Amino acid sequence: MKNDTIAAISTALGQSAISIVRMSGNDVFSIMKTVFKVKDLSRVDSHTIHYGKIIEKGKSIDEVLISVFKSPTSFTTEDMVEINCHGGPFVARKILTLLLENGARLAEQGEFSERAYLNGRIDLTQAESIMDIIEARSTHALALANKGLDGKIYELVQSLRNKLLDIIANIEVNIDYPEYDDVEQLTDTLLKPRIEVLIDDIEAVLKKADIGKVIKEGVKTVIIGRPNVGKSSLLNALLREDKAIVTEIRGTTRDIVEGEINIGGIILKLIDTAGIRDSDDLIERIGIDKTRKLIEEAELILYVLDNNEPLSEEDEQLLTLTEHKKRIVIINKIDLENKIGRSFDNSVQISALKKTNIDTLERKIESLFLQGEVNVDERTYLSNARHIAAMRQAHQHLKEALKSASEHQPVDMIEIDLKTAWETLGEIIGESAQSTLIDELFSKFCLGK
Repeated sequence: MKNDTIAAISTALGQSAISIVRMSGNDVFSIMKTVFKVKDLSRVDSHTIHYGKIIEKGKSIDEVLISVFKSPTSFTTEDMVEINCHGGPFVARKILTLLLENGARLAEQGEFSERAYLNGRIDLTQAESIMDIIEARSTHALALANKGLDGKIYELVQSLRNKLLDIIANIEVNIDYPEYDDVEQLTDTLLKPRIEVLIDDIEAVLKKADIGKVIKEGVKTVIIGRPNVGKSSLLNALLREDKAIVTEIRGTTRDIVEGEINIGGIILKLIDTAGIRDSDDLIERIGIDKTRKLIEEAELILYVLDNNEPLSEEDEQLLTLTEHKKRIVIINKIDLENKIGRSFDNSVQISALKKTNIDTLERKIESLFLQGEVNVDERTYLSNARHIAAMRQAHQHLKEALKSASEHQPVDMIEIDLKTAWETLGEIIGESAQSTLIDELFSKFCLGK
């Protein structure tokens, strides 16, 4: 376990009112003695703030406030200080350099949070929730992240693991006391019903996880259609700004135009694409090729048709190309004569230019991804892709265990899948996570976090 003293700037570098330089480890207070002459911080109470100056060779570097957090009640559980200095990259770097020259080491990315995890202050889901709070872009996403930080995900996973452990314990008793070796009775009356309950519990978690993932990560949304049907006008209408160039000239959008919008707590990552058609223009053809690739990657297709034109062969091709995707067909230009000649499932009629029925489209998008009421305050949703993947693996191992139990396989064979499911759930909270996974996760954190 790491126990040397680390330091880093915890705030973004740039002009600001304050910057914070953070330090944690065994030598925090001895290092501070050399640079902060006002008082011996090792003798003050924890969770107190002290005014003074940072000194280098008898000269003042800056006037600061120093927050003191003593072991074991700090974020890392080690002795910690946070030096609140004046904002600006030069003074913060100067103070950090002074700490490094007096015995501290520059922290690696996420190392403060990693120490909090390694020292038992937080579990792995809480550590990941710290980054989720930093990256949150909606009220729902922030609420999800705070639920993780409060330990709700840990409680959910640990509850499932405890139920699994009870089943495994019953199997162990059967193995240790062979007089209870009626495999058929054991599997039919004890194992199968309890495994089935666990499978149902995990399926309920996974069903809600789809909503959690959408709230956290947003929805990659691609706007497609023939040239000049109003794709760029739709993008501008949704964004409430003129981001894309709109003209009557076909092929105006030659490359990808992107933007983001918050609809009912869902972040739509909007992408306006080049219209798909045969073209001799090299640049336009490149844009069309990008559009085809984006269609495959999209989580939602907004397919725009021109209400004032009959369906073309290109329209029919796009309908076929996107029929397997989650899609809303948008009939644009309803202020003009209807010449389209047919209706579509899951469609909305709008005028992007006049902003007509844009709110109707937004409600339809919301209903596609948030079925029913989303109550982040009362429910615990998995939203982290790693957590969801591990939960699905555990679900699969439980199904294998149920299959073995139904076939009255030896109980020690059933136990293998149950134990694997238990260990897989443990990976979510860090109970059985490998060091390589830990290093990879914390390397994605900010420096100084």
